[in-house]
Amino acid sequence: MTIPFEKLKIRLLANPKVMAEYEALAPEFEIAAELLKARQRAGLSQSELAARMGTSQSTIARLESGHTLPSTKTLLRFAKATGSKFRIRLSAA
Repeated sequence: MTIPFEKLKIRLLANPKVMAEYEALAPEFEIAAELLKARQRAGLSQSELAARMGTSQSTIARLESGHTLPSTKTLLRFAKATGSKFRIRLSAA
């Protein structure tokens, strides 16, 4: 029997430990989502962006996966290569 992803997610997130881990990773996945949107907005493939940044396509894939937390320097290079403006915003919890 196959369980649809959304139902599985709801079931897993009902566990407080799983929910805590999920929430702890949220900022990393937010960064990844922003990077992906910036690249798509610029109309670039991962390879094209990598060439502009002087890195590899696999590095761009890792950044967009959310499994790598980029440095500020990398974020600035990414923004420049995609024609984006880099901003940091902290808000009250």
